[in-house]
Amino acid sequence: MMELVPLAGVGSALGDFLRPSTLASVFIQGLAKAALYVMIASGLTLIFGLMGVLNFAHGSLTMLGAYLGGLVMVAFVAAGGSSITRLALFFVAVVVVFALLAGLGTAVEVGLIRKLYDRPPVYQILLTFGLTLVLNELVRIAVLFYGMQPQTDWQDAFGTKPGFLTNQIGLGSVSVNGLALFEIAFGVLTVAGIWAFLTRTRYGLVIRAGSEDAEMTEALGIDVRRVFTVVFALGTGLAGIAGVLLMWDPKWGASVPVASEALLPAFVVVIVGGLGTFRGTVVAALLVGMVDAAMSWWFVNAIDFAGLPEMTIFLILVVVLILRPQGLFGVEEVGGH
Repeated sequence: MMELVPLAGVGSALGDFLRPSTLASVFIQGLAKAALYVMIASGLTLIFGLMGVLNFAHGSLTMLGAYLGGLVMVAFVAAGGSSITRLALFFVAVVVVFALLAGLGTAVEVGLIRKLYDRPPVYQILLTFGLTLVLNELVRIAVLFYGMQPQTDWQDAFGTKPGFLTNQIGLGSVSVNGLALFEIAFGVLTVAGIWAFLTRTRYGLVIRAGSEDAEMTEALGIDVRRVFTVVFALGTGLAGIAGVLLMWDPKWGASVPVASEALLPAFVVVIVGGLGTFRGTVVAALLVGMVDAAMSWWFVNAIDFAGLPEMTIFLILVVVLILRPQGLFGVEEVGGH
């Protein structure tokens, strides 16, 4: 039950919140949350922004990435492996999961999505929603068969985390968890990589041209269908990478419920930022991450109720939809082919 704070208590809590060390700690936690949100949402926004496909299976693909990443880590990390070895194997897991999920995304786009391009969007929504049900049940059966308990976090995967990511690191007067700093660095590298791919490579420019005007791009001799296949594979692979990162986070972990837990904030970030805009997704992830971190501090330290921080994420969505229905950087019409 929520305990309301007396007026005098609110003043005392406000004083604690405005202390420089508290603000710095909340800011870093907000950056870490924003990094996770942008990792979860980037694949979804790429697929919708460049193809116009709203992929309801995105959360299930993230959950699949968490389990596959965990399997790679558990299979290759020895009990006495050093922290450097575990960190190196994490990046091996990232590459393996990206390749596997990109291959799955290619098969789904060619075998299922491509056949529905000429039909109304509701067909794609129903197809991807059905796909998420199938994936969730297949993973649930597998983890039950191997005794991995789908309703709780997979503890073996947690055990592969390097020791320095579980320790507190001092940054001046602020003590920060090592995993939060790792998530921030990983999120920044991912955003920079996607931005560089879309704006600084020839294939990235081809993808953007195909999304803007498919007929003109085809007239120039470019196979737009193959471009869309690459985009769907890239978005699916990014969902898998996000899952690998979630595997080590105690708030998320590798479990079947992560499929829905990751899908909801991904949609919030994508809608708040503006459907299909990568810049909007990054800004929205920062906004949602900062508000989430600030509200988490208040509802943990001032109000004894831990369930409301998640609700504030959806309040942001409601406010943005009322004031700016197309999102922060959205346009009236995106994608299409």
